Amino acid sequence: MTKPTLNRRQLIKLFGASAVAASGLLGASSLAYGKDAHHVVVVGGGVGGATFAKYLRFADPHVKITVIEPNENYITCLRTNDVMVGLHTLDELTFSYEVLKNQYAIQFVFDSVTHVDADKKRVTTAKGDTLNYDKLVVSPGIDFRFEDYEGLSEALSETDLPHAYKAGPQTLLLKKQLESMRQGGTFVLSPPAGNFRCPPGPYERASLFAEWMQKHNPSAKVLILDPKNSHSKFGPFRKGWERLYGFGSDNSLIEWVSLNDGGRVTGVDVANKTLKTDGGLVKYDACNIIPNQKAGKIAQTIGLTDASGWCPVNRQTFESSLIPNIYVLGDSSIADEMPKSGNAANTQAKVAAKAIAAALKGEAPGEAIFANVCYSLVGHRYGISISAIYEVRDNQIVAKGKSAGVSPIVESPAQATLEAVYQKNWHRTFVKDVFG
Repeated sequence: MTKPTLNRRQLIKLFGASAVAASGLLGASSLAYGKDAHHVVVVGGGVGGATFAKYLRFADPHVKITVIEPNENYITCLRTNDVMVGLHTLDELTFSYEVLKNQYAIQFVFDSVTHVDADKKRVTTAKGDTLNYDKLVVSPGIDFRFEDYEGLSEALSETDLPHAYKAGPQTLLLKKQLESMRQGGTFVLSPPAGNFRCPPGPYERASLFAEWMQKHNPSAKVLILDPKNSHSKFGPFRKGWERLYGFGSDNSLIEWVSLNDGGRVTGVDVANKTLKTDGGLVKYDACNIIPNQKAGKIAQTIGLTDASGWCPVNRQTFESSLIPNIYVLGDSSIADEMPKSGNAANTQAKVAAKAIAAALKGEAPGEAIFANVCYSLVGHRYGISISAIYEVRDNQIVAKGKSAGVSPIVESPAQATLEAVYQKNWHRTFVKDVFG
């Protein structure tokens, strides 16, 4: 596979000329905004929100930027599968906002948003504070459709059936459940249906759990009960499973049951450790149901979602199609062929920053171009990836030319080894771009 690359012209389109020139070296001492400065409020300080705030500062040194985020530190979902098998710790995935505050003069309010008055352009927080805005950016992540499963609830996900698809306590809870599973037991993993955060994530989790079992519980297995018949990296994952875990053999550590074979989970019985599926009842020793998903709660509260549960946006700017002057970034937005990934949120944020900076100056937005690369580990030294450059065509975000591709399936293990190294280096650079 040939990896997509961006030339300087494309970088300028994507990041804005000021960002390319500044190269992340713009200090807070060089920034000044007066009482009449435009105010942009950002709801959510994750990858999308933090990237947007930083790159809006590049695009406009004089705009006032306030990020409203409940947590004073952010734990990335990226690499949390590694945490569950001891390759990383949560501390290594935790980042502060100090650089954004001190170097880029971005204000932070550590609180939750409870109400948005779109007519008055006003945000209200849980503590009763109000902030007026000229433009509002919402990057709320995801929420879960627990109601799609008989017997499942948000409360149950905090105890017996952690989804661990938001970084934090559930990450460590699922790690503990993996480690305490009986010898020779079955760990059942149920991915979501439809659109969801990090499409390869459940399959990377299954892979790393199988690798952990090879060392700590070799007679156990991972059973994937899937509401789909395939996914974007199925070919490379399958080849990796064959090489590393005997997939397809009688002694495979991974068994995969597709939708056509009855793999969709429809209900849970925690007392009897049983799942109800299209193919009948399935017993488990430990279980990870990653529920079907929808836009984050605040997006629903504001009224940014349509019947799909996600947020329709203008593809060139990511302004909401339902409420003017509000922009939706990342997992909650409808972005067509772009996956719901951290890298997608990062590149969408840069396009939106450039578009908002132009709008505040009374200028038209430039042509949007996006990029995404997503690395997955099939084993700690076996990596695969998918990547593409995207453009807006006929009001849809689609892969540009022949830029899209997944890791080639080759006989030599060297390719997979290199991809695992690329993944670690990419992650280091990526979080620096967001929070550094």
